[in-house]
Amino acid sequence: MDLLNTLVEKGLRRELPTREEALAVLATSDDELLDVVAAAGKVRRQWFGRRVKLNYLVNLKSGLCPEDCSYCSQRLGSKAEILKYTWLKPDEASQAAAAGVAGGAKRVCLVASGRGPTDRDVERVGRTIEAIKEQNEGVEVCACLGLLSDGQAERLREAGADAYNHNLNTSEATYEGITKTHTYADRVDTVQKAHAAGLSACSGLIAGMGETDEDLVDVVYALRDLDSDSVPVNFLIPFEGTPLAKEWNLTPQRCLRILAMVRFVCPDVEVRIAGGREVHLRSMQPLALNIANSIFLGDYLTSEGQAGQADLDM
Repeated sequence: MDLLNTLVEKGLRRELPTREEALAVLATSDDELLDVVAAAGKVRRQWFGRRVKLNYLVNLKSGLCPEDCSYCSQRLGSKAEILKYTWLKPDEASQAAAAGVAGGAKRVCLVASGRGPTDRDVERVGRTIEAIKEQNEGVEVCACLGLLSDGQAERLREAGADAYNHNLNTSEATYEGITKTHTYADRVDTVQKAHAAGLSACSGLIAGMGETDEDLVDVVYALRDLDSDSVPVNFLIPFEGTPLAKEWNLTPQRCLRILAMVRFVCPDVEVRIAGGREVHLRSMQPLALNIANSIFLGDYLTSEGQAGQADLDM
């Protein structure tokens, strides 16, 4: 296919595809799917070889969130049956992180539910970061604490954080239909604050919320414009008790096309298959690693992943 040859050539020299080319990837047929995967794989291997980066998630605080994000089991008013607890102590979080590092994880992601941290929360997470780094030499730590206020990103950096995650999730045009308690601009502002403080910016999306192909392309181009170093691609798990509980819109083939489009738009950026990969990619998970170069090891925030050994075997 001329399209795929063009996309590979552009990817190998870090050149952005046109919007029309990105949309065309999402519109390819199932008969063309393996060609799409192979083309994206050439770009992935150019910049990342055959290595897969393993990340491990530690949920520092679960549930009880005042925000109304429609996709989230921890949202305000959620009826989803999930664990709810307040902050883990630094030594508890460090022990949890050590389990992931022992399994081969190079990055530990510290996540806390809520709109954003107080200054006291930032101090608490800072102590947790220090504890993890003392016990696990060379590990990267990424914090994901919600919307940041002025100066908080700098304090996290001083405490030893390497990266900050805050996903855009969906396009600016559809954002208000997903969340009303904060804005798309709020999310962009937090990613920019993290970057300005010298933290690696980790920001991604959630596919499967009823968005159009144009929405998907829009959010991936926005992530590229924000210079995200890592782009997690989440696939919606429709939790019972949330407004998106009936949104089963994804097939394994659709997920592969989305990952390929992200790879072509972000050729030299870490593309991570994140939440929902087991549910939606199913037996095609190994195929997806021809496109993406990073996964989470084991479980997610409020949903189980596959066994960590199964991830390593894959």
